Amino acid sequence: MSKIKITGLTVSDVRFPTSQEHHGSDAMHTDPDYSAAYVVLETDAALKGYGLTFTVGRGTEIVVCAVEALSGLVIGKTLEEIVNDFRGFYRILTSDGQMRWIGPEKGVIHLATAAVLNAVWDLWARAEGKPLWKLLVDMDPDLLIKCIDFRYISDALTEREALDILMKAREGKQQREEQMLKDGYPAYTTSCAWLGYSDQQLTQLCSTALAEGWTRFKVKVGADLEDDIRRCRLIRQMIGPDKTLMIDANQRWDVSEAVAWVTKLAEFRPLWIEEPTSPDDILGHATISKALAPLDIGVATGEQCHNRVMFKQFLQASALQFVQIDSCRVGSVNENLAILLMACKFNVPVCPHAGGVGLCELVQHLILFDYISVSGSLQNRMCEYVDHLHEHFRSPTVIRQACYIPPKDPGFSCEMLEESVQKYQFPNGEVWKTTLLQKGQ
Repeated sequence: MSKIKITGLTVSDVRFPTSQEHHGSDAMHTDPDYSAAYVVLETDAALKGYGLTFTVGRGTEIVVCAVEALSGLVIGKTLEEIVNDFRGFYRILTSDGQMRWIGPEKGVIHLATAAVLNAVWDLWARAEGKPLWKLLVDMDPDLLIKCIDFRYISDALTEREALDILMKAREGKQQREEQMLKDGYPAYTTSCAWLGYSDQQLTQLCSTALAEGWTRFKVKVGADLEDDIRRCRLIRQMIGPDKTLMIDANQRWDVSEAVAWVTKLAEFRPLWIEEPTSPDDILGHATISKALAPLDIGVATGEQCHNRVMFKQFLQASALQFVQIDSCRVGSVNENLAILLMACKFNVPVCPHAGGVGLCELVQHLILFDYISVSGSLQNRMCEYVDHLHEHFRSPTVIRQACYIPPKDPGFSCEMLEESVQKYQFPNGEVWKTTLLQKGQ
């Protein structure tokens, strides 16, 4: 690898006014504007690295400030010195003696860390001329292990155990890669049943999805029980008894309320209830999991789980039956590698959170790697898909027959079109100037 030096970092506040049509609406986030703190790494070569972290509107400017605060730890480094000691570089970003006080490894500072590291991984994959999933799949297991910070999780997963998992998964690896290239990775859709959608809109979107071959559907719940019963009944009647239904409360309930509410929705046979309570309440999730087990309803969570340590405890406490990694909530690929390997050791399926803006583009790489090089299983596994905003990316997600088709372009698939960045930049982009003017702001 040539000594590509990072010479600059720019970060933009890019927001899309999705709240106008209730896209992304749920019981806790009623008016999200899908947004991103969008990072571009400049180098002394022809290559650039692109990364982002996902937000839902207000507050993106705070993440931008955090990225700028981290930029001095990245600028001046060569790609070679970063990837030759990626664990050490990860710790430099997450363990700065002063900035870690406003984390550590959680919240805004960790979202910013994810944006920066996503851009570094994108740069590395581009330098190697490979899509990120292929970079990971082809990587020597010893090198891959050295990208992971095992501090705080070695009581649940040692380096030796992680290496053993990767070595064991070598059997059949080539066949699984060929299978993915041919058929893709199974997906489920959340696009049909946002909480703000009318029954007519839900029906229309569900009919279209069925015609396109979708067999797995997620419904947002949690605001009103009778409304949930009606909407779940409507979608279950539409998709029939054999297709898969999931429900998602987005942290709306107390523990006992979650058990009671979901019990009343059990007749619709959901595979899981997602984020039934506070994303930080590990023991609460364990209580809910135990209570719902006789109903054959699992608990899924992770999209707002701060770091690998919390995932460790969720797994140790048997508090979740489906692990939902997010490509921007934790510390980028580095930390997600740790989570994927822990999930494999604890034999819990990974079903990533996606949607948002850019999340589908990013997380597809991680779940492809998980299947090909870690778990080797598709049992009870699928990746979320939301059909919004892909047109703003240079290498948009490709879905065929309700499956993610592996990306072929080098990088992490999160480079946005420059015209989209300019048009939707907040608050001075063309779209927001017009929108804010209309609101009299």
